[in-house]
Amino acid sequence: MDAAGQLEYYTIDDIYNLPGGQRAELIDGELYMMAAPDSFDRNKLTDEGCKGAPNWIIEIVSPSSRAMDYNKKLFKYRTAGVREYWIVDPMNRQIMVYHFEHDTFEQYSFSDKVKAGIYEDFEIDFSGIKTE
Repeated sequence: MDAAGQLEYYTIDDIYNLPGGQRAELIDGELYMMAAPDSFDRNKLTDEGCKGAPNWIIEIVSPSSRAMDYNKKLFKYRTAGVREYWIVDPMNRQIMVYHFEHDTFEQYSFSDKVKAGIYEDFEIDFSGIKTE
């Protein structure tokens, strides 16, 4: 909120004007600060961000991002053309995998190996991940 108590509406210009190295997501006019990601989809990345929808997104849920990750981002990513969206929830020790291209959904636990649907031979073994 600004000094007058009005909600601020951010634009892509606000993202471009962030200090060097600082990253944020812009969702429905709101800025959400974030850490820098690593990516396999380097052909879509430029200095200005990702051109087009990423193929695969993995969100790590925190208490403050729970509603945004499970609701708002799920809808936004699906409609933007993301092919696969994983929600990794350390508190519940579960992984929700949405394959938007095939309109399917799978749920896994932290004792499972989860195969990425958009890559031939890539999987993540969650059994070795410590959450405590």
